[in-house]
Amino acid sequence: MRKTRRVASPLKSIIALGLVASFGWQAPANAENETQNAFSRQVLAQHNLERTRAGVPALVWNEGLARDAQAWAHKLASEGWLHHASDAENRGAGENLWMGSAGYYAPQAMVGAFLEERRFFKRGAFPDVSHTGNWQDVGHYTQVVWRDTREVGCALARGAGNDFLVCRYWPAGNWMGEAPF
Repeated sequence: MRKTRRVASPLKSIIALGLVASFGWQAPANAENETQNAFSRQVLAQHNLERTRAGVPALVWNEGLARDAQAWAHKLASEGWLHHASDAENRGAGENLWMGSAGYYAPQAMVGAFLEERRFFKRGAFPDVSHTGNWQDVGHYTQVVWRDTREVGCALARGAGNDFLVCRYWPAGNWMGEAPF
């Protein structure tokens, strides 16, 4: 089946601000690789727990997507604001973004913000997938659980006062006229 136009990630992106208790995820100063591995395991596990719940196959971690996500996360952190990469910049990958107060959120809480959109999700063909009538209210969630998506890579960068999470997905989801799962 030929794909129809893919809808870009939601125009509104997840932004978590305010002071909350730390979830205990702090990078040890001398264990950058170990911390990165723990981060990727936690993010992948959170994605796959939700995909199991939705009845779709698990994702695998893709280091290339993670490197691309890292470059974009650094760009966002240096600019200090959240915006999606163009199709050329993300090379056709799906993209979820999150921003929150620096150091206050664990990876599970960051990805959890995407998953909270489940409460508005209704089964149907995209873009008719939200009880609110606005697909942007579930667009992060649908990308996480999109049946045909097989790989994910995410990265985190810290800017002036905020952390920026970028997740890239291959193949991208949110295709017009198709059901997420």
